[in-house]
Amino acid sequence: MTTPSQTVGPFFALGLTWEDGPFVVAEDAPGAIALRGRVLDGAGEPVPDALVETWQADPDGRFDHPDDSRGRAAGFRGFGRCPTGADGSWRIVTRKPGPVPGADGVPQAPHVAVSLFARGLLDRVVTRIYFGDEPAANAADPLLARLGAAQRATLIAAPAEGGYILDLHLQGERETAFLRL
Repeated sequence: MTTPSQTVGPFFALGLTWEDGPFVVAEDAPGAIALRGRVLDGAGEPVPDALVETWQADPDGRFDHPDDSRGRAAGFRGFGRCPTGADGSWRIVTRKPGPVPGADGVPQAPHVAVSLFARGLLDRVVTRIYFGDEPAANAADPLLARLGAAQRATLIAAPAEGGYILDLHLQGERETAFLRL
């Protein structure tokens, strides 16, 4: 007998969330910024039971990973996890990452990798957050260069007081550009 497929979520707080999950760095850390937005479904309605995970380089473009022999900034873990609120809102406190080398040596614009888990999904979806105040770096980024203007726009976070804002749309006219792994 075949087991039927099941969608991801809703999530149980036990084991998936932790108190400092949304804090890649402390809120009062030098250079701390907040990445925030909402997760919205195809009708533009909030998704209150999603989980947003982020992974990124530090401000010098180094990863907290054994494959990155350059080390990492002190007090910076590079990974964040935030469940969405009743209004679909999420917020990760971090530092703005530096540019990182691509597989072919071409520099990638500063960005944050995002995994999004939500009801109705059979697997996580993956995307990136780029920064709206990095126009030259964004124009030269190899991934952004492969996307059309409308898709690129779904990945660019707008500067806002204390950080950046980007809503993540699961479907619809404003659907976020999700990446194939």
